[in-house]
Amino acid sequence: MLAVELANRESRSSWKDFMETLKARGLHGVEFIVSDHPGLKKAIPEVITGVFWQRCYVHFLRNALDYVPRKVEDHCLRELRWMRSIAEVRRDLAGWLAKWGVKYPNLTGWVEENIEETLTYFRLPLAHRKHMKSTSMLERLNEEIRRRTYVVRIFSNGDSCLRLVRALIVERHEAWLEDHRYLNMDLLKEHKKEALRQAA
Repeated sequence: MLAVELANRESRSSWKDFMETLKARGLHGVEFIVSDHPGLKKAIPEVITGVFWQRCYVHFLRNALDYVPRKVEDHCLRELRWMRSIAEVRRDLAGWLAKWGVKYPNLTGWVEENIEETLTYFRLPLAHRKHMKSTSMLERLNEEIRRRTYVVRIFSNGDSCLRLVRALIVERHEAWLEDHRYLNMDLLKEHKKEALRQAA
C-alpha cells in the first residue's frame, strides 16, 4: 500500500493531486495501472507518462448492463467473459458483435467502442493476467474498510476516520508482505526480455 487519503469525490483533479503527492514522495517506474475510475484514467497522463491503463474487466461487464434491456439473454453477456489469447478474443469478439448486433445494438456499439481498454492485461505474463485484469483484490480491501468503519458510523472529523482506515491498511499491508507473493516479478522481467528479443 502506497498511501491513503480522504477526498470529497473521485474526480480527475482529486486523483491528479493524489498521484502528484506519490510522485513527490518518489514514486517512479509505474508501467501498468488497473482501475475502474474515469477520473483516475483522465489524471494518469497528466502525472505519469508511458503507463498502460487497464479498465477493470468486472466493472466493464457491470457497465454493459446499462446498454441492454432488463431481460437480456444471459448467454449474451456470458459470452463477453474472455480469458484466452488476444487472437482468440479478437476472433470471438467479431463473432459476438455479428451475433448480437441486431438484437442489442446499443450494447454491441458500446462494447466495440470500449473493449480495447479492457484488454491491456494481455501485455502481461500469463500468470499475472488473472490478477491484473480487474480491481477485485482492492475491492475486497474496500469491503473490509466499509465493514469496519460502519461500526463507528459517525467520525468526529476527517483525521479520526483516516486514523482508523490507515490502521486497517497497515494491518493488511503487513499481512500481504508475510503471505505468499501475489505477483512473481521475475516472470515480468522474463516477459520483457522475450518481448525485446521478438522485437529485434
